[in-house]
Amino acid sequence: MSYNWNWWIFFEPSLDGRNTYLATLLWGACWTIATSICAFALAMLLGSVVGVARTTPVAWMRGVGVVFVEMFRNIPLLVQMFLWYFVLPELLPRDAGMWLKQLPNGQFYTAVVALGLYHAARMAEVVRAGLESLPKGQRMAGQALGLTLPQTYRDVLLPMAYRIIVPAITSEFLSCTKNTSVAIAIGLVELTGSARAMQENSFQIFEAFAAATTLYLMINLVIVFVMRGVESLAVIPGYGEAQRKESLV
Repeated sequence: MSYNWNWWIFFEPSLDGRNTYLATLLWGACWTIATSICAFALAMLLGSVVGVARTTPVAWMRGVGVVFVEMFRNIPLLVQMFLWYFVLPELLPRDAGMWLKQLPNGQFYTAVVALGLYHAARMAEVVRAGLESLPKGQRMAGQALGLTLPQTYRDVLLPMAYRIIVPAITSEFLSCTKNTSVAIAIGLVELTGSARAMQENSFQIFEAFAAATTLYLMINLVIVFVMRGVESLAVIPGYGEAQRKESLV
């Protein structure tokens, strides 16, 4: 039995009768973009805090950072999604659990939190590596100028570390965008969910996922080109050469 190709399916009304299948896929792409941006913003913020904690001379802060990283990095993302969406409301007091279950767009907020925490653990290691790659003299210089430890991180170490780890940040942003597809498991109709709905309603599986693949590729290429521009702006003139000379000495 041969497959019946129909590329005009994108312009036919979807099951809800209000949009075409193409519009449904584009709405799914919008949800994917919104989820990835919000989740990665959370990951950058929390990952930076944990990454700094892992490099401080304060023992208990390093311990908290280790626990956070090992917990959220080593539990599969799909399991974390299920725990946040299905288990957490049952563990809360009844009223709080009911409010959480009835929260509008609850799948979106759950996906943002789950993705944000998962990638925060990974970003924490990226930030830690960036901080540890800096010469120890930079921290000493900041303290010699009379800066407190938080001021040294804020004004001296983190600005340099961020500029070094831009390629790793790009990789994590791409991973976060692709991992939004896992949110289909909790009912978020993002790009993969939209393609799945189109396939189930029209039985045009190849067309649906070919379009989803193309949209994912376009979204990620935009991220790559934007982050390449950021990377070129973040280059520290002479820093890499100075590091190489120092290592040779």
